Amino acid sequence: MPKLRKLHLNDDQRKELLHCRNRHALPYMRERASALLKVADGERPARVARNGLLKPHDPDVVYTWISRYERDGISGLQIRQGRGRKPAFFP
Repeated sequence: MPKLRKLHLNDDQRKELLHCRNRHALPYMRERASALLKVADGERPARVARNGLLKPHDPDVVYTWISRYERDGISGLQIRQGRGRKPAFFP
């Protein structure tokens, strides 16, 4: 049986994630904060990935969000610079 990954939050971290989930301007940040709060409340990350969000994700994605949050805090949930498709033509 795989080891259950847990996320432990103090009061300030929980408040920060709740604020991000409820009021952040970027929808993907609200989704990621919601996933982390569910994992912190005891749900399995794989279950959150498959059934707990608006659209299903691969469980590895949620594990990555947890790792990045533990390492970098709320800023670790943002899409990093340089990610995504590059322009096909020079402007």
